[in-house]
Amino acid sequence: MKDFRSVADTVAAEIASGRLGPGQRLPPQREFARLHAIADSTASRVYQELARRGLTVGHVGRGTFVAAAPGTSTPAPALSEPAAQRVDLELNHPVVPEQAGLLAAGLEKLVRSDDLESVLRPVGPAGTPAAREAAADLLARGGRRPDPDRVLFAGNGRQAISAAVAALTRPGARLGVEEYTYPVLKAIAARLGVTLVPLAMDEDGLIPEAVEEAHRAEPLHAVYVQPVLHNPLSLTMPARRLDHLADVLLASGIHAIEDAVWAFLRNDLPSLAARAPEHTVLVDSLSKRLSPGLSLGFAVAPAALEGRVTAAVRSGGWTPMRFPLEAMVRWQEGGVVATLVRAKQREAGARQEIAHRHLGDFRTRSEPSSYHLWWELPAPWRSDTFVAAAARHSIAVTPAAAFSAGRPRGPHAIRLGLASPTREVLSRTLATLAGLARSAPDDLAGD
Repeated sequence: MKDFRSVADTVAAEIASGRLGPGQRLPPQREFARLHAIADSTASRVYQELARRGLTVGHVGRGTFVAAAPGTSTPAPALSEPAAQRVDLELNHPVVPEQAGLLAAGLEKLVRSDDLESVLRPVGPAGTPAAREAAADLLARGGRRPDPDRVLFAGNGRQAISAAVAALTRPGARLGVEEYTYPVLKAIAARLGVTLVPLAMDEDGLIPEAVEEAHRAEPLHAVYVQPVLHNPLSLTMPARRLDHLADVLLASGIHAIEDAVWAFLRNDLPSLAARAPEHTVLVDSLSKRLSPGLSLGFAVAPAALEGRVTAAVRSGGWTPMRFPLEAMVRWQEGGVVATLVRAKQREAGARQEIAHRHLGDFRTRSEPSSYHLWWELPAPWRSDTFVAAAARHSIAVTPAAAFSAGRPRGPHAIRLGLASPTREVLSRTLATLAGLARSAPDDLAGD
């Protein structure tokens, strides 16, 4: 039996010799296993070892690519100079400088020995009365505050979405989604055996008539929608569109899952749940507002669905820890949440200005309050070749195909997450990508 390290050494030698160049895609792990006569599990360990050595980078849903070389003695053209380290424009976690200090101050009392014992006790999906009140305040927007009695908790936002989907559907059910949707939802639907039905969009977001048409063709069990700062398109539904969608839900009896994870950046806008409260489960999370390491999911469910959502949280093993609930209460009551939300709203505007400075001459779509940007690439670039070219510069971006709910080939576009790098790194990275887009692709194979 071959040792995974020796196989990794063989691949490393091919990379060092140039037989495998920067940006070149490795075969899928099962194919790699067959080529090297090793078990699938061994191939997985080989890929993990190559990544650990910094020789490859993995992109969910696209594969594994040879990373840019860490250094070379031969000067290279400016556009092929690798970054000092990988810049991730796939993940999107807003961070502001004052964040750590504000959060630490709110935890001082919580970690005192006389309080810690109660904080570490188990808690169910309903949380505590204090947590429900604080969550209702935190989730309030557009002058509307949800009923605290309707608030449920999960370990994180993804788990809240999973619980809502599980509560409203069953294996084989049809779940309507925007034609471009949150990639994690696709994985959730596949795990639950739910069929996604892509629904048409326009400049105002999901088209209500598309919901009606799909429902007439074959009944939908529910609809998943992102009305505010849609990921990846940054669209926000105007009030008239929300009203129309709410009317469709009420007339058809369809329930909606409203993903409001980015809505804190536009907290002046009321929710779909406020317009169709008995037909909407609103899901949200704490981490975007506060910090990536603080995971807590929210689900605001109408009374008729509360039991089903609660059961889904329990059966999925998605019940929250009590510690983040208690921390959230203190941060909300102490004004920390509001302070950080305002700071992150300002930071989004600053990052959009950086993006406009470098990409303003290209076809892009976003909003001043958004942390992501949709970029329709100039011809003759394709999404896959641009992603590979960006990887050669140690830059990770996400192609349109990752968000497509149905179409096998969408536009040649990518989504950029603007939140994670520092402003300086973001500016340099976008300048590199702009220069890359103005150059000719090295490889247009497959056109």
